[in-house]
This record gives sequence, C-alpha cells and structure tokens, in this order.
Amino acid sequence: MPSRNLTRLPSSFAMYPKVLANSFKKKNLSALPNLTLTLNATSIDRKHLAAYNTVCGFTQSDILPATYLHMLVMPLQMALMVEEDFPFPMLGLVHIANKITQYRPVNACEKVNVSCRFGELKPHDKGQQFTLLAEVYVGNELIWAEETIYLFRQATASNSEAKPESEKAKTAIPAFNALWTIPADTGRRYAAVSGDSNPIHLYNTTAKLFGFPRAIAHGMWTKAKCLSMYEGRLPNAFVLDVQFKLPVLLPAKVGFQSTVNSKVETHFAVFDAKSGKPHVAGMIKSL
Repeated sequence: MPSRNLTRLPSSFAMYPKVLANSFKKKNLSALPNLTLTLNATSIDRKHLAAYNTVCGFTQSDILPATYLHMLVMPLQMALMVEEDFPFPMLGLVHIANKITQYRPVNACEKVNVSCRFGELKPHDKGQQFTLLAEVYVGNELIWAEETIYLFRQATASNSEAKPESEKAKTAIPAFNALWTIPADTGRRYAAVSGDSNPIHLYNTTAKLFGFPRAIAHGMWTKAKCLSMYEGRLPNAFVLDVQFKLPVLLPAKVGFQSTVNSKVETHFAVFDAKSGKPHVAGMIKSL
C-alpha cells in the first residue's frame, strides 16, 4: 500500500474548505483510496492534554486517557477523506462505532508514531459503511490501535419500508448509575480541543442546516466522558468498544449505566434521562 509521511499534524480547520467542496462534487467511485498516512516522532502537547482532560471530565495526569490519542488520529482520518478519490461526501457521513485498544498506558513524555489507513468497505442495511484503521507506536512497540466505522446513508430495499407504529416497541426507562447535565456549549468546547468543527456540533442554527433540531454532542466526547467514569479502576491493557445510537441533542440530561458482566468485561450505556432512548452502548474488556 502506498504511504505518505507527514511532517506535522494536519490542521483540521484548514481542511474544512476542501471538505465542503468535496461534499458537493458528484462522485461515481466505488473504492476507498489505497493510501496510508504516517506521522512520526510526535510529541504530546501537555497544555492540549490538560484542556482535553478538562472538557472530557478526566483528572489532570501525565498518563493519557485511552481516548486522547484519537486527537492525533482524527486529523489523519480527515486528510484521507479529503483525498480526491474518496467516494463519499464527508458532510453526509454518520459515525456509528469506535473501538480503541490500549496495549499499555502511555505517558505524555513519550514520542509516538501514528499511522492511518482505510479498512473495509461493505454494504449496510441503511447504505454503505467503511472502516478507518489507526495504529500508534512508541519506537517499534504497538501501544494503541483504533477502528472507526462510518456510515454513508443511501436508500436501500431494507430501509425503505418504515415499521408501523404498532410494531415499534416502547422504550422502558432504565436504572442509572449517574445523571449528567450536558451544557449547550459542549460541542464548541470539544471542537476547540479536537479540531472537529463539524457545523452539526456547534450551534443550533448550523445544525439545522443538516437536519438536526439542535446542535449535537460529538460521539467521541460522549465516549471519553463514559471512560472518565472508570478512572482509577482500569486495567493497563484493555479494549474500549462503543456503538453510537441516537444523537445527544444539546443541552441534554442523560443517564449513565454501568454493569460488570464478568471479571474481564464491563458494559456501559448512555440514555436520554426522560425518554430512556439510547445514545451509546459500550464495553470495556481487559486484555
């Protein structure tokens, strides 16, 4: 697979004009770009780490939260998706799942090597889904990996027929371990540290342009917030796997639920506190 080595982390903000331009181009491509982006000997900015920890609810530490290295991966993902031969408009994509594997704790003093590439493209009952794969090394040691799945919505035979109201199950209100009140500016605060300034996360007015009644929280902020609930109780090596369900409309009041399923597995979920509708379902599995 061809590889392109970057000398610095791409600016997500600088790529947004290309995101917009590519989103309105007619594309007839059926394959993902065959390219790996790499970024070597990257230092962790401690001020940025501190800002991330504050926004996501972590305590201040030189040990990186398992979700933090996504901050280095996300700009590479974005750079791949603004390639001319990327087949989908970025503004039409839905983040449906994210799986992080931490092989050991990472210290902010360590320099890391980051790589990112496309994985599998396959049909989904609501369109097409594709995977982005990332790996982070210290020297030759693999310390962290991520699988991110996006959905491009398309009309298909399986989703063209809506279920009658009588067939829709009513949602029961689950029991919660904690209630979170999520402020209206959460999307803007997370965008400031992550560089993910997608308009759907920023203001109600910009979110409405893309069909949302209000701004919505970033899925990766919600995942990080869930992880923060387990600080001090996590193993050194684990898998953190989540599926994103319904968007969190801001401001929001949500319930967090955690269940220990075995000695190695803990399941968690986030629901709307009033309706009980699901936002996130996830699992932490010790390695």
